[in-house]
Amino acid sequence: MFETHEPAEARRSAVPRADAPLAVRMRPATIDELVGQEHLLGEGSTLRTAVESGVPHSMVLYGPPGAGKTTLARIVAGAAHGAFEEESAVNAGRAEVRAVIERATERRRGTGQPTIFFLDEIHRFNKAQQDALLPAVEEGLVTLIGATTENPYFEVNSALLSRSQIYELRALEPERVRGLLERALADPERGIADPPAISDEALELLAERSGGDARTALGALERAVEAARAGGGEIDLETAEDALQRKAITFDKQGDLHYDYASALIKSMRGSDPDAAVYYLAAMLEGGEDPRFIARRMVILAAEDVGNADPQALLVATAAAQAVDRVGLPECAINLSQAAAYLALAPKSNAAVKAIAAAQAEIRERGAKLPPDYLRDAHYPGAKKLGRGQGYKYAHDEPGGISDQPLLPDEVQGTRFYEPTERGFEAELGERLAEARRRRGG
Repeated sequence: MFETHEPAEARRSAVPRADAPLAVRMRPATIDELVGQEHLLGEGSTLRTAVESGVPHSMVLYGPPGAGKTTLARIVAGAAHGAFEEESAVNAGRAEVRAVIERATERRRGTGQPTIFFLDEIHRFNKAQQDALLPAVEEGLVTLIGATTENPYFEVNSALLSRSQIYELRALEPERVRGLLERALADPERGIADPPAISDEALELLAERSGGDARTALGALERAVEAARAGGGEIDLETAEDALQRKAITFDKQGDLHYDYASALIKSMRGSDPDAAVYYLAAMLEGGEDPRFIARRMVILAAEDVGNADPQALLVATAAAQAVDRVGLPECAINLSQAAAYLALAPKSNAAVKAIAAAQAEIRERGAKLPPDYLRDAHYPGAKKLGRGQGYKYAHDEPGGISDQPLLPDEVQGTRFYEPTERGFEAELGERLAEARRRRGG
């Protein structure tokens, strides 16, 4: 059905060796064996049709580790009527890409055979390397199948994306992972021959704690089998926990999840859920996020989403930011947790955001108008001759400390920029503002 270039063949055998890792031996060989991803591979779907027809299109497979990107790419290539080339962007460079393109050109010229080029971890290619691929993909010389754990809209050139279909794979659900584990235990040829007994609790733990990563789950099962055989017992909960160890956090502070968790943290505090806020905070810290980045986001949120509904929130956020610099990790996690909970439960107002946005829009559209003369600087020689400062009313001398003078430029008198909410302390500010506007004739 397809031929494979020798270097790629050396990395990939149609039939895995008996001593290959369990995850490799259990790798699905057909689309029907693939677990999960029904949203992409349902009957009549574009991707399934491409596989079944043997005429794939260029695509980028995007998803978390262990979701099946590499497996799906090889299934697509295996069903295609063409030569199969495989490279990893970790090791390949422009020279390797040029060699693939040259071989594809020779095939087209000699036999007309198309070339399927699978590029694993495509996000590791820089712009120049990706640009080297573009003409071949654009001309249809190669059908590109890229795989990446990073958001391709951030990491892959837009020109290359425009010529490829993006397919997002999802982490496997626990019941799907459990099905894979049970399949491995029941398959003596590709899976585990004569497996030891395994408790339901242990199986459930491996399925739940693998984070939707099939490789992680199968690798842990293989270690648990070895431990049980060495100890002459069954795979119980303790054995499974030891085999799995602590699940690595699937968080990359330089990648897509950096933005996803930051977004979730901000929206949880804005949505007044301290439990969710502290959870996402913990995930970011455990994943290696810079606590200073988190502190900066909290300071912004204190003004953007709490504002004058609770002016104390900005003090709490800035104090947490100072604590991060003075204390550092791991202790500053407590300061950030305190701030996250406070900000989440503070009354909310985005009046400050709306006020500055409205004022900036006014100025950008109509320009900045000059202040009334009585508000302008009168501290330089000759200012009085120009009328600067003449007639200014000192607010502290006025009833209630409120000036009744119009203070906006004449051209924008009566325009409202700041409109306080009725939440928290801002409700009291709203009453003060109403009185001040009334005195100024507003």
